[in-house]
Amino acid sequence: MVGTGYRDGVRRDDFCGAADLRAMQAMCSRLWSPTSRFHPGQLTWNRYSQPVDSSGTAPGEVISLWRDGSSVVGFGWGEAPDWLEAQVDPAYPGVADEVVECFEEWSDAPSQSAVVMEGDLLGRPLAAAGFEPRRGEPYLRHHLLDLRTIPDVPVVGRYRLRHVEAHEAAERAACHAASWSDVSPSSVTAGAYAVLMAAWPYRADLDWVAVDPAGEMVASCLVWPDPATGVGLVEPVGCAPAHRGRGLAGAVTLAALHRLRAVGGRLAVVSPRGDPGYPGPQRLYQALGFRPVARTVTWRRSLPG
Repeated sequence: MVGTGYRDGVRRDDFCGAADLRAMQAMCSRLWSPTSRFHPGQLTWNRYSQPVDSSGTAPGEVISLWRDGSSVVGFGWGEAPDWLEAQVDPAYPGVADEVVECFEEWSDAPSQSAVVMEGDLLGRPLAAAGFEPRRGEPYLRHHLLDLRTIPDVPVVGRYRLRHVEAHEAAERAACHAASWSDVSPSSVTAGAYAVLMAAWPYRADLDWVAVDPAGEMVASCLVWPDPATGVGLVEPVGCAPAHRGRGLAGAVTLAALHRLRAVGGRLAVVSPRGDPGYPGPQRLYQALGFRPVARTVTWRRSLPG
């Protein structure tokens, strides 16, 4: 995906930092529906939940944008040589072909994967390039919740629920790391979280934590608003292992969602694993009233050795 190109009035550009991320988010907001791959907040989390150079891409990463005039109509994000994330405006099917072509030109990984929504127009060029859908593998399932129906926030004993303050990046990063420590090492550092807190559409009043009697953050829920659609994304939620089984993850999520409704949100979306290999988060969200809608599919191919 290196370089620039022009076809049918649509130009391709390399990613050059925060302004381009914002343009990608504008496309995601404009196109959002229950079957859309990305919410604008997901792009912020994907970009800033680890230390990055805000002016460009990291080694082993590539991002290209396709624009019609000033509007982004598609992007391809090679998060690694073996992993493509992408979204394309359905009105520009030719861009889907270019996204896959550019990933092929850039990546020489022996095994390559792309994650798209089931039925997405990217499936056609992926199939033409030799990728195959693996519907039986782990996948994400979008879940929606009408904020008019959210339950009350439960009492959680000796814990206190509150939103994060602007100066608490280090504490908030530590809470996230503790919550995910039994899954894999966290890439969320204090510095990365400070950058994330400064990025659109982050709001500290939608970043909620459960605090134990000693004042330590032990569970958290971050909600990303999109004022244009009224849809908030829940991403991520976590609870430190020593404090699980006490309803904290659900309580802190409801607290954040009540605040989202108070500031004008109408819907919430969350995308846990939908397959039986990791059912806990899906059960949690469905117990709060979220209902499943669209799912992702991973497409894979192996190159000849």
